Amino acid sequence: MDELRFGTDGWRDRIGERFTTANVRRAAHATAGWLAGAGAGRVVVAHDTRFGGPMFARAAADTLAANGLEVHLAQGPLPTPVLSFAVRHLGADAGVMLTASHNPPAWNGYKLKGAYGGTATQDAYREVAARVAQVRPEDVPDAGPDAPAPHPLDVRDAYFAHLATLLDLDTLRSLRGRLVHDAMGGAAAGWMAGFARHAGLALEVEELRAEPDPMFHGAHPEPIPAHMGPALERMARGDALLGIATDGDGDRLAAVLPGGRPVNAHEIFALLLDQRLRAGARGRVVKTVTVARLVERIAAARGVPVTETPVGFKWLVDEMLRGGVLIAGEESGGIGVPEHLPERDGIANGFLLLQALAEAGAEERAAIRGDDAADEGGPLAARLEALQREAAWRHHYDRADLSLRDEAALQRVMDALSADPERFAGRDVVTVERRDGVKLNLAGRAWLLIRASGTEPLLRLYCEAQSPEEVRGLLADAERFVRTAAG
Repeated sequence: MDELRFGTDGWRDRIGERFTTANVRRAAHATAGWLAGAGAGRVVVAHDTRFGGPMFARAAADTLAANGLEVHLAQGPLPTPVLSFAVRHLGADAGVMLTASHNPPAWNGYKLKGAYGGTATQDAYREVAARVAQVRPEDVPDAGPDAPAPHPLDVRDAYFAHLATLLDLDTLRSLRGRLVHDAMGGAAAGWMAGFARHAGLALEVEELRAEPDPMFHGAHPEPIPAHMGPALERMARGDALLGIATDGDGDRLAAVLPGGRPVNAHEIFALLLDQRLRAGARGRVVKTVTVARLVERIAAARGVPVTETPVGFKWLVDEMLRGGVLIAGEESGGIGVPEHLPERDGIANGFLLLQALAEAGAEERAAIRGDDAADEGGPLAARLEALQREAAWRHHYDRADLSLRDEAALQRVMDALSADPERFAGRDVVTVERRDGVKLNLAGRAWLLIRASGTEPLLRLYCEAQSPEEVRGLLADAERFVRTAAG
């Protein structure tokens, strides 16, 4: 019997290997057992654009129904944040999302959502994982011919109406120009254009890679520059306000400024933090250990407390459910605003970022329609520069993902870091953190984190330093260390 490993956010595996309908049904049966213990009765199920999405979603829905639950099933690809919204909107007890998020096309996954409309907590995942380990394929009941069919799910208009309560529509309606949305072949295709129409915005939304594609148009559906070629090329022309790229299931984003300058997740986090503080909102900033010091230093400059967590949005959800959170985010582009949902939402955050652009002022907005737009990057580039001056911090960041032969090689790497090193890559190590992996804070205000991915068989290397050359050099030194230690 296959072991289903629940990692950073649910269970993910390769389609046709461990990710099969039989194992999806085992996971759904375990989910039903977890919900029965809580007296639950209603579940929402959806899928993204990956291979077999409708089949896997129907297998989960039928198994949940066979366990006596009322099931609402999306009739086509749905962004994860919309599934989370639907859970709360319908008063459901949980949601099941069939997606592997930003993983390569050969993968699919099984995510759980809580009744509050966000990623399931660590306790919930722990219980479902324990239950699924005991479920054999023959234990899973068939829905049978008399089982009620799942209710069709349509919450597009309700989601748009809710999103309108989060945004300042008057400010957004002041914008004239073009928004570029690269959906990367994922489930968020059409949703930014749809909301623009719903809200009566004057924007023209130009869509790239908008056709749903199980192969994600030949790229990994992760919004990082290596996979954002079409958006970078389109924005290099300098005649659009902003470019937004969303991942395979629409809960994460990256941005591109006029002229083709990419804006990474840390910078988006900083811009949205600044926007919310300017609007008078207050509360804690919650960030994973992989998020840039830039965010911490802006918060410190404004007198805002920061809470740091391990990697995984479930840890951020725990903090949001405790209350008093202004904004929460992670390195991979997932950001949550509690008054919207305790959930990542690339669609909502794309419009919040567009709102920040609008709020930068009429004079700066005019610049992005001028001939110097491609050189200047527009108001958001100016605001990012101002934030770095305020924080007294030059932000440069990158990540490297290394595939190791096996878990033993990974263990050898982590063993090599088990004693706190005094020097690394020719620099003094100031402090060592072990909240998630091993984070080395180095002399010269740089840091390097080495940790195992919770979603793919990879070792991730993260680095922030004061120049791009410094980042590249530190990552190269770290990769040599890893290769040597792995043997």
